[in-house]
Amino acid sequence: MRFKIIGFGFLVLFLFSAFSVSAQRRHRRRAPVKKHVPVKAPVPPKVVPMPLLAIKEADLRTDLFALADNHFRGREAGTLDEMKASVWLADQARAAGLKPAGDDGTYFQFFNIRRNRLSPNTRIQVGDSTFQLWQSALIAQTAPGEANAPIIYLGKEDWDNLNTVDLQGKAAAIQVDEEGINLQVSLAERRYPSLVMRKYSAELIKRGAAAIIFIADARAEKSWNQVVPQLKRGLYDLEDGPNAVLTTKLPIFWVHNLAQTFLQTPNLQLNAKIEIEQFDYPSVNIVGKIIGNDPILSKEYVVFSGHQDHDGIRYAYDQDSIYNGADDNATVAVALLAIARAFKEQSGKRSAIFVWHGAEERGLLGSKWFSAHPTVPKKSLVAVLNADMIGRNAPDSAALLGAQSPHRNSQDLVNMALEANKEGTQFKLDTLWDQPNHVEGWYFRSDHLPYARAGIPAIFFTTLLHPDYHTPRDEASRIDIRKLTQMTLWMYRTGAKVANSILRPKLDPNFKLER
Repeated sequence: MRFKIIGFGFLVLFLFSAFSVSAQRRHRRRAPVKKHVPVKAPVPPKVVPMPLLAIKEADLRTDLFALADNHFRGREAGTLDEMKASVWLADQARAAGLKPAGDDGTYFQFFNIRRNRLSPNTRIQVGDSTFQLWQSALIAQTAPGEANAPIIYLGKEDWDNLNTVDLQGKAAAIQVDEEGINLQVSLAERRYPSLVMRKYSAELIKRGAAAIIFIADARAEKSWNQVVPQLKRGLYDLEDGPNAVLTTKLPIFWVHNLAQTFLQTPNLQLNAKIEIEQFDYPSVNIVGKIIGNDPILSKEYVVFSGHQDHDGIRYAYDQDSIYNGADDNATVAVALLAIARAFKEQSGKRSAIFVWHGAEERGLLGSKWFSAHPTVPKKSLVAVLNADMIGRNAPDSAALLGAQSPHRNSQDLVNMALEANKEGTQFKLDTLWDQPNHVEGWYFRSDHLPYARAGIPAIFFTTLLHPDYHTPRDEASRIDIRKLTQMTLWMYRTGAKVANSILRPKLDPNFKLER
């Protein structure tokens, strides 16, 4: 019995042990298996070069709203408003670390602009009726002229029938129309008189007309009040410029459509004398520089170019008559300040020179002056990076003019700009506006042009025109600051490539513009 009891105890102990081991195994099977996850090394933050950090949206916004403010009254060239804006820019250039590079150790390069406008003594008389200047007659061109001639009424003349009409020594009165005129252009109404001139004048002058009287159509009537301010201003040029006054020496003027019946009166005689008066005004380029860090290449310069003036006070839109020119061209004026800060942070091998041109809106006068009278040796100007209007339109698009023939004068410089865009901003580039058949002729309307004509590699950055162009609606509040920043970075990256390249960009051989 004792044996049985002991045997039974061993049996219980064995069964309990077996049960415990089985339970532990089941427990181990149910427990989750911990996987080994390798620890990744921390990713270092992307290092942004210090010069790029110097180009800040906040700075661009602050500067833009200051320069495009009503305080400067549209910065019209040849006025105290342009001078006030110029002093402001010089102060900002100094704060950005630029050294003076104008005349006589200053930031200023002064030059005179000559204004040619119609004299109040201008007289237009048809028969016994006097046509009042600007009210009942608009002089179509700023040029002296005199005519005492019989009027021949042509109506809406078919050019094929002009062979039968003797225009020699006569004043040709013609009813204009827009047929054959491309009106898909900016500011079509304001430009309509000049477009009409191109359509009619050359042929009438060729056939011996002593004067031309344009009878307004509906479009001309609509544009009358808009063109008066620009016609009153006249033409501007440098004081020694060859084109200060147009050379066509015959009266060409507009009359209202209501005068159409009167001009058909038989035996009418035109007695007209158009006189011109001249005034000289000061304008100014603002010029600063940052010296490069290479003892040899620092004697050469990369030129950053823009203009600071705009249209002043003119024809009102929605009760606003101050043309502040936020996009045209305060965007570039403040971009140059930002690029200067970046070069101050880290200079290139070559020096950088910054030129804010005056009187661009009067005919590229500041850039004509500086390209002819640079404040550093002309041969030291390696390339010109010009910009005009860089803050509007689609956020991912832009244009580079001077990038294709016949406008391209340096493939090397173009390649640097395209590489800079690919590396950073990656804008989709519009190529249509750089073509010679584009209706706007945009390549010929900004400050790179005089440099290109002078044989200096030059390109033109822009985000192109928009409906607020040359109206009071071109306000700072409408600028895409982020896009402005990206355009500024693109210009800086391109300039840095030029500044640090061992070889300067070569000129393309046989460069010749179409006009």
